Amino acid sequence: MAIWDFVKDTGKSIFGKAEASPAPADSKPSKPAQENATQAKVEALKKELKTLGLDAGDVHLTLKGDLVKIESRGADRETMEKLVLAVGNIEGISKVEADMPEDAEPQFHTVAKGETLSAIAKKYLGDANKYQAIFEANKPMLSDPDKIYPGQKLRIPQVA
Repeated sequence: MAIWDFVKDTGKSIFGKAEASPAPADSKPSKPAQENATQAKVEALKKELKTLGLDAGDVHLTLKGDLVKIESRGADRETMEKLVLAVGNIEGISKVEADMPEDAEPQFHTVAKGETLSAIAKKYLGDANKYQAIFEANKPMLSDPDKIYPGQKLRIPQVA
């Protein structure tokens, strides 16, 4: 299994904010409360994958702190890469662990402040006009080529 790092404090917010007043500094949540919170986060992640059309029913997620482990028996390489990015680009997630089909390591890029898909395409694909290939490779997580943000991780497709 490989592990990919993500920027924990950026990305789509799906977990919500705690509504309760802060607990005293010396108290810890009970184990059942921690397990319930973890299960609620896993359910939110599954709902997000379903919304994106990336859960064919065979995706299993395990959450430990801010690390998500993804397992899927039927997913091809492209789908697994998209699953890694869809989960990793969620606010609060800093690492994603998954097995990729095939031997080649996927190519991901972390967006820097001020970068555009055209600049990323020029860097990796040698032609700024190939930005559409990167956009297509990151659908359905991207809905507009102009809506990327610093810290977001993107798939770089293998373009001939």
